Amino acid sequence: MGLAGVAEAVILGWGWRKRLIALVAGASGALALPPLDLWPVIIVPMTVAVWLIDGAVGTSAWRRFRAGFAVGWWWGFGFFLAGLWWLGAAFLVEADKFAWAMPLGVVALPAFLAVFQAGAFGLARLAWPQGAGRILMLAAMLAISEWLRGHVLTGFPWNIYGMVLTGEIHLAQAASLVGLYGLTLFAVAIGAAPAVLGTAQTPAGRRLAPLLALVTLAGFFAFGYWRVPAAPAPLVAGVKLRLMQPNLPQGAKFNGRNGEAILNNYLALSDRATSPTTPGLQGITHLIWPESAFPFLLGRTPGALSRIGAALPPDVTLITGAARAGEMLPGESRPPIYNAIQVVNDEGVIVASYDKVHLVPFGEYLPPFLDTLIRGVGLSQFVSIPGGFSAGGTRAPLAIKGLPTAAPLICYEVVFPGDVAPRGPRAGFFLNLTNDGWFGQTSGPHQHFAQARLRSIEEGLPLVRVANTGISAVVDAYGRVVASLPLGVEGVLDSGLPRSGPLTLYARWGDSLFAGLLLVFLAFSRFQGRK
Repeated sequence: MGLAGVAEAVILGWGWRKRLIALVAGASGALALPPLDLWPVIIVPMTVAVWLIDGAVGTSAWRRFRAGFAVGWWWGFGFFLAGLWWLGAAFLVEADKFAWAMPLGVVALPAFLAVFQAGAFGLARLAWPQGAGRILMLAAMLAISEWLRGHVLTGFPWNIYGMVLTGEIHLAQAASLVGLYGLTLFAVAIGAAPAVLGTAQTPAGRRLAPLLALVTLAGFFAFGYWRVPAAPAPLVAGVKLRLMQPNLPQGAKFNGRNGEAILNNYLALSDRATSPTTPGLQGITHLIWPESAFPFLLGRTPGALSRIGAALPPDVTLITGAARAGEMLPGESRPPIYNAIQVVNDEGVIVASYDKVHLVPFGEYLPPFLDTLIRGVGLSQFVSIPGGFSAGGTRAPLAIKGLPTAAPLICYEVVFPGDVAPRGPRAGFFLNLTNDGWFGQTSGPHQHFAQARLRSIEEGLPLVRVANTGISAVVDAYGRVVASLPLGVEGVLDSGLPRSGPLTLYARWGDSLFAGLLLVFLAFSRFQGRK
């Protein structure tokens, strides 16, 4: 069966056969994501998506929308089911409490997220043009749905389609121009371009879209090779970082009873010699520990602070994740608890803090509008903080002695394009502390790291990332990994701090360029359709 025969089979498919085609095609898109990064595979889901919409017929606008919506839901469900399966690992950390709710993360969340793709398919079907114009229409509608997914109900911009173009370092540099949502427009259009090979009636019609897709890819590669310098990134003078990755498992071992043992392990691991010329912390200027490093409130445990101060050589600063208690206001039963980054000097004094602004729904807090319902069925947030964490007030820079100003990002905060840099003067680097220990040896931590790395390319800022179980790394302003520790390894990593790169077009204009491209895609889609 030739390509035209495959297209005909998809277009004329019906009932469960068509749903299965949509499900499998959508699921194949996960192969283009980390850790596999088989980005050419994006051709399969996007090309099939065009043919699925071609076959979404109806005798009225409402019936056509409904047909497109239905097939789009199955396509999106397959994509999210295959791309987010690793969320189930978090429900097994404390299986006695959460295992029963695993279907909520593994099945219910993909089912909900698929509504965004369903809406995109339905609206695309209403405005579906003829010929190559429908490639641009699909790209525009899916890009809009992805932007909405990244913003509605606090947003969940995980595995946005543009990520498939970011695994190869030179191809990823286009993000410095248009950002992740702009890349999504091109990723969908490039992936869907071969659809015309199976449906176009003339040789010219079959050649145009694939040719433009190849030219666009070649242009992205050429820009990437021009942008990324051949030499390693220059380093900030006088800075030597030590990243400590404890590989501490979640669950029963991470509790207050083991607090002293955990601190002992951190201090011993941090003092490990990394070479004959670097015994212990000699020559280190900044020691960095991961998110929520302690099963206690560091600021209210003077013994722990005293031990940290005694362990730090003169002029060495500790940067660590920790839960922080705020000031209790009149009428409150407990003080607010924040997921924080805290800076501790060599005297054991906390000299600066940053409180996480963008919390993880269900992980760190329960959404107020669902709180009563969820607690009624016995579900709570994963983090064992009564009432959950409180959100910090604003995304603020973090001043750390001996370092350029840091743009602090805790865990999930790093996945939001365009919302990672504090307002005001430009920061010198991203500081990302995280704990992906909930997800074990799955694809989740690889996807998380890929998104953090992309923020460096978008904003032109280096990244220092310390993760409990990995991946910990130092990344330069072009997304190149300077040094890293792999997933599931205990160890320390010494590295300099790369200097910031030039201000990127995306850092200057944000998603306004994406909005402009979106209008161009829609305009050309309608023009090509009429032609």
